[in-house]
Amino acid sequence: MDWLFKLRGELTPERRTILSILGLGIFLLLWYVLTMGETPFISSGILPSPGSVLSSYADLCNDNDLIKNLFFSIGLNLAGYVKAIFYTIIIGFIIGLYPLFRGMFQSQIDAIRFMPLAAVTSIFIIWFGIGTDMKVNFLAFGIFIFLLPVVVQRIDDVKEVYLKTVHTLGASDWQVIKTVYFPSVFSRLFDDIRILTAISWTYIVVAESLANEGGIGALTYTVRRFGRMDKLFALLLLIIIIGVIQDKVFKYLDKEFFPHKYQTKKKYSDELSEPSYFEVILDFGFKILVWILLAAYLVLVTAEYTSILGGAQPLSYLFKDTLWVIHVLFIMIVYYKIRKLYKRFQSQPAKIISVDA
Repeated sequence: MDWLFKLRGELTPERRTILSILGLGIFLLLWYVLTMGETPFISSGILPSPGSVLSSYADLCNDNDLIKNLFFSIGLNLAGYVKAIFYTIIIGFIIGLYPLFRGMFQSQIDAIRFMPLAAVTSIFIIWFGIGTDMKVNFLAFGIFIFLLPVVVQRIDDVKEVYLKTVHTLGASDWQVIKTVYFPSVFSRLFDDIRILTAISWTYIVVAESLANEGGIGALTYTVRRFGRMDKLFALLLLIIIIGVIQDKVFKYLDKEFFPHKYQTKKKYSDELSEPSYFEVILDFGFKILVWILLAAYLVLVTAEYTSILGGAQPLSYLFKDTLWVIHVLFIMIVYYKIRKLYKRFQSQPAKIISVDA
């Protein structure tokens, strides 16, 4: 049991899972004890009981269109992130790689991080109106100002030895960017993007409260006005759950795109350690889930243009004006899957030839 209190000791995935469940159980037990009975330690007007929070989900679904609001917020979140990442990578690489642009804009990049985003909502309303477009651009800007300096910093972190090696081999500037900067920056930037995902959920409440078109953020204002603390805690808990799922998805994608980051050696050997059964099962589960989502998307996107679901258009109903980002993401997934299969089939003849030789 010494590993429990060893300074900076490492946890296996199995132990980490067990301890996470134990910690969650202790938290829920404490919450229940503090709010139990007719005269609880903490009033229900301040902290509702776990039971009342769980039961409020039925009211949220029936009275407040929880599912519709949930997917609309997810669509806003994803749209803001896609836009922010697209512009950040382009502008970040231009500023980070070329001294001319770095000299002109580095100070502005450092200064813009201190801008209070809640104070610029009126500017975005003037620029983009009060609809979904304004909300998406507001969220994208909120992510952009924090992510842009990180991209520039990751470019600076590229080791000089790699650059000298490719220059010695006679690589052009584009080849250096493609073979050194892109892999190095993106492998580290993915971790930064995962950490910054919480920013969009922080500001989505501000964005959705303007010209209320729905969403979880706007719904928190509605239930708070009516004094429904159980509903408010239920919505906050739902946002946390979505954030945790989103974080797990980013971790899976990071492992999928950059597997070298997870290739660890055995403690007393130079051999690479094998993944645990838990990691294998989790990885298999994610792969199955991706194919299920792809199949569901194909059915739903077909329903947008045909009457296979009786004329219903679930995607348009749930995501509204942010449906474009769902199309973009699934097109990227399909492209990645096809490209991966193509590379696998392309490498098979080479393996056969090497065996015959």
